[in-house]
Amino acid sequence: MSQPSREHPQQIPVVVLAGFLGSGKTTLLNHLLHHGGGTRIGAIVNDFGAIEIDAMAVAGQLGDSTVSLGNGCLCCAVDASELDEYLDRLTRPSAVSGGLDVIVIEASGLAEPQELVRMVLASENPRIMYGGLVELVDAVEFDATRQRHPEVDRHLAIADLVVVNKADRVPERERERVLDLVRELSGRAAVVPATYARVDPEFLFDCRPTRERIGQLSFDDLPRHDGDSADVDGHDGHDGHMHAAYDSVSVESEVPLDPSRLMTFLDSRPEGLYRIKGYVDFGAADPRNRYAVHAVGRFLRFYPEPWPAGERRLTQLVLIGAGVDPEALGKELAACRSEAPHTADEHSMWGVLRYVQEKGEEGAEGADF
Repeated sequence: MSQPSREHPQQIPVVVLAGFLGSGKTTLLNHLLHHGGGTRIGAIVNDFGAIEIDAMAVAGQLGDSTVSLGNGCLCCAVDASELDEYLDRLTRPSAVSGGLDVIVIEASGLAEPQELVRMVLASENPRIMYGGLVELVDAVEFDATRQRHPEVDRHLAIADLVVVNKADRVPERERERVLDLVRELSGRAAVVPATYARVDPEFLFDCRPTRERIGQLSFDDLPRHDGDSADVDGHDGHDGHMHAAYDSVSVESEVPLDPSRLMTFLDSRPEGLYRIKGYVDFGAADPRNRYAVHAVGRFLRFYPEPWPAGERRLTQLVLIGAGVDPEALGKELAACRSEAPHTADEHSMWGVLRYVQEKGEEGAEGADF
């Protein structure tokens, strides 16, 4: 696998962690720190109050890779340019020994997640990319929280992943009712139950990072992925799960994909499909480049780069979600293959190019916040 090019430097995903007071955000962050498999995690911790309790809870784990913002709500206390200063502090090459693999912004329980996402998307830092909005919900207090804070419905509607925490503290029938309601309110987001905010970190980011990566992408173990697998011809692998709460499918094809067909798939991707990562070969539509794809929730970006000399031309994708059908996803992607002799031309790339943001450009599509 080639190193990131100078034109497209390695980017660090920035995950926004939100949820009302007491939902378990700090518990989740500490869980990620303890079970990240060697992933180097930086954090921006935002307390609301003069005593920075949350920052104190995680600072011992992060050391010089923590930025704490006390006594104020992040989305109100800083603007996009100020957030860039904090992101620059964590992402500059000399900031943390060896560099970071992911940055988590733990928002105050009173923060407005939509504004935080806007600030990340508006960042001018070329070393970061949007990694998704994770919204935590307290299963025990969900109804009461909605009554006190009706805006929770709006927060769920824009989330990429919803973690229904403390699921063990409610009876099964009540748990299913809350999960069904959260799924209804969150639309296409992936929804997973959790106890003590224990979510497999691989659902949020790669836990076996290498330097050979684009954003959240790592293909070290793609051929032997632990989750459900199907090749692009729809052949099923073993019927296992990476984790009880979610499924994954790996696809590989020597036949180039048709850009128009792939965009139809991406535009209508199923509910619960949280992440898509990998490389796409568009064949004759763009014979010079392969396209790294990064999707989290409704956010989508393509990153073109020249094919590495001597490297086999393949489409390789990993899809991760909750409640998805791996076999159906494999068949849908199989339908995206170009017809022989692969006559797609550059005009068929227009749909893809809407989601390409070249270095120095702004305004590329990719999220509806």
